Amino acid sequence: MEEWVDQRILLVDDEAGIRKVLGIALTDGGYAVTTAENGEDALEKFRQLRPPIVLTDIKMPDMDGIELLQHIKAESPDTEVIMFTGHGDMELAIKSLKYDATDFVTKPINDEVLEIALKRARERIVLRRQVRAYTQNLERLVDEKARQLIEAERMAAVGQTVAELSHTIKNIANALKGSIFVLGKGIELDEKEYLLQGWRMVEENVEKIKNLSLDLLHYGKYSQANFRNSLPNSLAEEVLRLMAAKAGDLAVALRADLSEDLQPVALDPDGVQRCLMNLVENAIDACRSNEASERHKLVTLSTRPLAEGGVEYQVADNGSGMDESVQQRMFQGFFSTKGTNGTGLGLMMTKRIVDQHGGAIEVKSRPGEGTTIIIRLPAGSAKTKAS
Repeated sequence: MEEWVDQRILLVDDEAGIRKVLGIALTDGGYAVTTAENGEDALEKFRQLRPPIVLTDIKMPDMDGIELLQHIKAESPDTEVIMFTGHGDMELAIKSLKYDATDFVTKPINDEVLEIALKRARERIVLRRQVRAYTQNLERLVDEKARQLIEAERMAAVGQTVAELSHTIKNIANALKGSIFVLGKGIELDEKEYLLQGWRMVEENVEKIKNLSLDLLHYGKYSQANFRNSLPNSLAEEVLRLMAAKAGDLAVALRADLSEDLQPVALDPDGVQRCLMNLVENAIDACRSNEASERHKLVTLSTRPLAEGGVEYQVADNGSGMDESVQQRMFQGFFSTKGTNGTGLGLMMTKRIVDQHGGAIEVKSRPGEGTTIIIRLPAGSAKTKAS
């Protein structure tokens, strides 16, 4: 069922017979028709009534259809204007399209051809309305998520990250504006490829908003560690199980290298599991971003006992690697090793959890060769932190 569109039409032609015949036909078709006999008359009535669709002859005395089209578009870019032209005026008809006319119909006017042009005009009106409504919803969503994120940030006691969070939200909002611009171009040029591209961009940026919200909520969740004796290898095995589907989708092999000499360690198991999830997911993404490499894509999660008690976890990949500048910044607030696809909170959360355990993080990486991240969680320091 076609969505409702305002049925008012302004019909402009200097021939009274055409105005009368077309006016009757359009009225029978359900339109509310206002007629004008020349460009000046049409412009005056347009300013009074603001109809969504204008039908106008191209060749008229004084102000012709092209000039009328330009005036209407200058005052109301969303108005759909359909041009009437004679067979010898094709050059003018094509010129009208350059000035954003919706379509042109040649005289003598065929009712079916005119209805096709009107249907196209109605579809453009509906699509523009839908895009505008979706844009407004997105703006409300961004505002709402921004409020939620700021509140969650406050509850998580990370006041120093407010400016960085605002910058992240602004980047997403700017990306949404870019998406809306592409959608607008698709409507303006009636290009399906632009519309699809803009829609994909919108979906990607809405996904970023969702991920940022979830990551920030996770960050707040781990504000306090809950230590208890845990099996380090069991945590590693659970992470590999949870990440198996994503690794399989991206053709990345997951391998476990777990020490049999590990004893239970006082850890916050939920926090450590979140750390390992972040690191393994980043490692899988690093392998995906290194598609040019002919190496078999591999991520290895290892465990080793520490001499003083505790556990060492290693997450190694043979992906894209990182240069020195990225390694120095990777645990800073809202800096993402995933470029525009990441929120920057995952590694920030990882460092926070490791710090709660009195542990340490070490990064070894070379561009094009891969990355190994080592976290060491000494047993004694964890108990001290817990108290």
